[in-house]
Amino acid sequence: MDQPTADKIIKATHWPRMMAAVALGVLAIFLLVSTLVAFKSYRYVGSGVAATNTISVDGQGEVFAVPDTATFSVTVQEEAKDVKGAQSVATKKGNDIIAYLKKRGIDEKDIQTTDYSVNPQYDYTNTCSGGYCPGKQTLRGYQVSETLTVKVRDTNKAGDLLSGVGSLGASQVSGLNFTIDDQKGLEAEARGKAIDDAHTKAGALAKQLGVSLVRVVGFQEGGGPIYYAKTMLADSGVGMGGASAPEIATGQNKITSNVSVTYEIQ
Repeated sequence: MDQPTADKIIKATHWPRMMAAVALGVLAIFLLVSTLVAFKSYRYVGSGVAATNTISVDGQGEVFAVPDTATFSVTVQEEAKDVKGAQSVATKKGNDIIAYLKKRGIDEKDIQTTDYSVNPQYDYTNTCSGGYCPGKQTLRGYQVSETLTVKVRDTNKAGDLLSGVGSLGASQVSGLNFTIDDQKGLEAEARGKAIDDAHTKAGALAKQLGVSLVRVVGFQEGGGPIYYAKTMLADSGVGMGGASAPEIATGQNKITSNVSVTYEIQ
């Protein structure tokens, strides 16, 4: 059997050392790359690195739009000796009003019963005897009240509809309110203007302070967009006695967004 030579012994011991050195080199490169990636992520994304020098500014944005939807309430109240009698008359008037609204193009989904109540009605009398006047209540009958909330998607029809439901025996027509049916886009526009306003203010402030804006580290919208809806009150006698339909002015609605933005500076 051949004896191992010195050259063979050197090669046998040198190979594992080379492999170990290569492995350590690869591990070192991997750790270096991981550290650089993590540092870059923290620096630009903002996670893991707390901002120490900051400024905060407020911004406001406003958007104006012409309302495209009107809502109002119609109430029918009827009184009778018994509940059935009061319900019969109130139901007849309510159904007539609903039929009229549908005939004028109001969709069934835009007519909603928002209140229905039955309440006893009493007469109160005082009988005095010897300076003592005890009160007495006597049941007079029952009052049935039904309230419908109507959404009108063509604001040009609002005046005629107010007049029409009034002529059909409505006890009260009230709460005419002009809104925008889909206002999410307008809210986003107002918010964008508020953010731009805050950024402009932050840039001016940073220039005055002799610093630079680095990144946004905080944002808050104060209470959400503020929506100003135009509201009018319709008289209970609207449309009765053959009166002409009122002229309704929709005007403009305003949506306001208030934000607070915090910037890191250096």
